[in-house]
Amino acid sequence: MSETEKQPNAETDMENREEETAGANGQVEPGPSPEELHLLLEDARSKADDHWNQVLRLQAELENLRKRNQRELENAHKYALEKFVRELLPVKDSLEMGLAAAAEGTDESVAKLQEGTELTLKMLQTVLEKFGVEEIDPEGQPFDPELHQAMSAVPSEDAEPNTVLSVMQKGYLLNDRLLRPAMVVVTK
Repeated sequence: MSETEKQPNAETDMENREEETAGANGQVEPGPSPEELHLLLEDARSKADDHWNQVLRLQAELENLRKRNQRELENAHKYALEKFVRELLPVKDSLEMGLAAAAEGTDESVAKLQEGTELTLKMLQTVLEKFGVEEIDPEGQPFDPELHQAMSAVPSEDAEPNTVLSVMQKGYLLNDRLLRPAMVVVTK
């Protein structure tokens, strides 16, 4: 072979490409124009951006769902004893009233009853505190409608208006959530 035969011929290359792209009828099918390719590329980018935004939204939604479920689970653990504590509060109230009645007596048996009741009340108070129950005894404090329930209002010259004059029934919080408002008498 001669040197000229070895070099590719531009015309031969063009003919080969035309044969490769020729259709069934021997006609050359034109490819998409650069403008069409640019539009296709922009459309693909737009779809890719839309899909990426959907992925980000779904990830954020999943993260929010995970956080919400975690919060609900923590609350379920934190406030699981709420019903139990509500049932115990009247027992505590009764013990306190029994102590108050026993304090008025003078008999020796009343003193023993008072001592036993005080110990029982102390044990109950310790158990309630262990489980996050906090007592609300607002006597002498300003009235707070979020924590107190006014049973009556009386005029008083000794205290400022809207001050808790006396507590009829103590209120309670469970892990800073109101279980029962304190029932109070408020000054006018």
